[in-house]
Amino acid sequence: MTIDLFFQYLLAGISYGIIYGIVAVGFNIIYNTTGIINFAQGEFVMLGGMIAVSLTAVLPLPLAVAGAVLITMVIGALMEIIFIRWLDNPSVLRMIIITIGLSILTREAALHIWGENIRSLPYFYGDELTTIEIGSVRVPPQILWVIGICSVMVAGLSLFFKITPLGREMRACAANRTAATLCGINARNMVTFSFMLSAGIGALAGCVMSPITYTQYDIGTGLAIKGFTVAILGGLGNSLAAVAAGLLLGVIEAFSITVVPLAFQDAIAITILLIILFLRPHGIFGSSEAAGLKEF
Repeated sequence: MTIDLFFQYLLAGISYGIIYGIVAVGFNIIYNTTGIINFAQGEFVMLGGMIAVSLTAVLPLPLAVAGAVLITMVIGALMEIIFIRWLDNPSVLRMIIITIGLSILTREAALHIWGENIRSLPYFYGDELTTIEIGSVRVPPQILWVIGICSVMVAGLSLFFKITPLGREMRACAANRTAATLCGINARNMVTFSFMLSAGIGALAGCVMSPITYTQYDIGTGLAIKGFTVAILGGLGNSLAAVAAGLLLGVIEAFSITVVPLAFQDAIAITILLIILFLRPHGIFGSSEAAGLKEF
């Protein structure tokens, strides 16, 4: 393998890995606030890309992306309000079934609205033939957009939870929901906002990845599996570790095509998930108990 090819694989792995990390962060935001594993998280990524593609027919690209993020946030809030808020201490199994059902309903609705066609947003800069030379490596500008925007999202979320009143209220609910309620925090609204926030970051990730990975109604399931794998790998509840685990999985996948056929790439995430669940169920970076939002 030449050094140029090595860096091409590395950049591809980082690009996909940071997307997996963002999906895992969405899992963790909801899990930390509610204890729920939201298996519809991958559908937020799909909706962001598909809605943005539709909006580009009537709006400039930046407004289309912003509109897609806002619409997906509303959808995330409605999911929580309609299907989850009214439940009183539901079991983990019940919540898993509900979120899987929401994933299926969202996917079927997307199939009805957009059909089976593969769609994509235009490149944010240039086109598929445009490249930027970094040393001797040619890099499509959209990969830099993916890495840059997703990195800003992670940094912004970290600051949000540490310095904003709303972020601190969410952390309080994660630490002790009963105590937070006694302090005057509306825990139900925090749960709704956690769904909105996870939907928004998922939608934005779906928009920036759409030009290079394309968007279809059924991409959410695969992303949810890999995002969940990354969340477990990093330690469920630890969002910064999830980003690191996402990068690790992305790089492993990118270099795996030198060993196994591309068709087997998705099996790598499942294999890693099974190994982690057997050998270290609390993840590589996690403790035996979820760390909570204090680790963000």
